[in-house]
Amino acid sequence: QVSGGEDEIQQLQKALLDYLDENTETDASLVFSRKFYIAQWFRDTTMETEKAIKSQKDEDSSEGTHHAKDVETTGQIMHRAESRKKFLRSIIRTAPSQFSTLKMNSDTVDYEDACLIVRYLASMRPFAQSFDIYLTQ
Repeated sequence: QVSGGEDEIQQLQKALLDYLDENTETDASLVFSRKFYIAQWFRDTTMETEKAIKSQKDEDSSEGTHHAKDVETTGQIMHRAESRKKFLRSIIRTAPSQFSTLKMNSDTVDYEDACLIVRYLASMRPFAQSFDIYLTQ
């Protein structure tokens, strides 16, 4: 369960990174997985920000009727992206052994929950969201 207040995606990312950190002693490949996820999420956040800025510039050049609305939306996206980047930077600076002190709560995530979190986070990626379009084409 995800408690309110914080970004839902960020809480799921914390839970998954915590799970990976706890199980690195049993499977050394999880260290690579943890680093890969952090890098991929950082890249996704950067791409989302660039896409928002590009769409704002396209709107500015085409027409100005929805300009105030778009600036607010872009500002919200930029704020969310910066908070996610800040979170990921703090995780990068934290050594994996120290990450266990940043646990989301006392409950640990088991393998099935980790698989569910990975599937949910993967479904939020652009390719997964447009998979029906690719299949139709």
